[in-house]
Amino acid sequence: MKPIVAITAGDINGVGYEVIIKSLHDAHICELCTPVVYGNLAIAKAHARTLDEEYHALNWNVIDTPQKAQKGTVSLISCYPDNTPLTIGSPSKEAGEAAYLSLQRATGDLQQGLVNALVTAPINKDTIQSDKFRFSGHTEYLAHLFGKENALMLMVSDVMRVALVCNHTPIAEVAGQITEERIMKKVKILSETLKNDFRIENPRIAVLALNPHGGDNGLLGKEEQEIINPAIRKCVDEGIWVFGAYAADGFFGSGRYTHYDAVLAMYHDQGLAPFKTLDMNGVNYTAGLKVVRTSPDHGTAYDLAGKNQASAESMRHAIYTAVDVLKVRQESEELKKNPLPFIEREDKEGRPRPEFRTFGGPKKASGEGEGKVES
Repeated sequence: MKPIVAITAGDINGVGYEVIIKSLHDAHICELCTPVVYGNLAIAKAHARTLDEEYHALNWNVIDTPQKAQKGTVSLISCYPDNTPLTIGSPSKEAGEAAYLSLQRATGDLQQGLVNALVTAPINKDTIQSDKFRFSGHTEYLAHLFGKENALMLMVSDVMRVALVCNHTPIAEVAGQITEERIMKKVKILSETLKNDFRIENPRIAVLALNPHGGDNGLLGKEEQEIINPAIRKCVDEGIWVFGAYAADGFFGSGRYTHYDAVLAMYHDQGLAPFKTLDMNGVNYTAGLKVVRTSPDHGTAYDLAGKNQASAESMRHAIYTAVDVLKVRQESEELKKNPLPFIEREDKEGRPRPEFRTFGGPKKASGEGEGKVES
């Protein structure tokens, strides 16, 4: 069975519908999964009319439950009325309410196991706010529903992977949220995600400093000396290959990021500014959850909405990434069903040695393959 991928329409006045329609026009998508859009058919068609004629004829299969989705078709579940006010290119509270209704229905179906993965189109973080939604973004909302302690924002592209210690946090509050415990937790989630969802056996993780020049030995800040570097050392002691803390400007400017499987940035713009500069077609992946959720790495782009100018590459990559992660997780589960037995035998000198192990070959000697701390 092809996985059923729920796609929320996001803000109806932004580019969400445009990038969804352009993505689903690619027949290869339906060969990999069964997409189900959570939105409204009338509004989808209104957006389609702003695009090239080839997109007008997209055949929508309107259903009331994802269980009725058919292979090889693009299905749609209606989440709000046809007469929802549409003002393409401008924010509105009505659009925020529609975005919430789409997200609420899709996450509800995800919780019930009716869909296999979730892909979210961009929302306006201001207009979506209400008594029902008081979160700073998708990541925080999904963490609330599926595992508050383990969610990690991870940006993924062919160029790099960047995770964040602080997500949508005001700059004035960042330093107060940088703690040793929080950094260690994020490093561990990132390491396990790279292993379990991206097939990287021994991931190398770079950690960025908070202050300019890494604090210059305390002259420009003591967070590196008192919090970040101690957290790195403790992670190394636990066998995680983690390095740093690196001053962000030189780290990205010198291309050092190419030496690592992922980067852990302290705050939003420290990681996302270089990430988007190098690749605007990346994917926002919510790591650390039992469910799979991805999103394009751009916003509502009101300035492009309704002009047939938005690129669908990031949305297309978000769908592909969701399917890829599902496949990796499924293969991993299948491998674990019938593991090889652990049999201990003696070597020529009578010392016990492992003959077979479940995964990863013979056990490493103490200290072998450990990372190091670089300041």
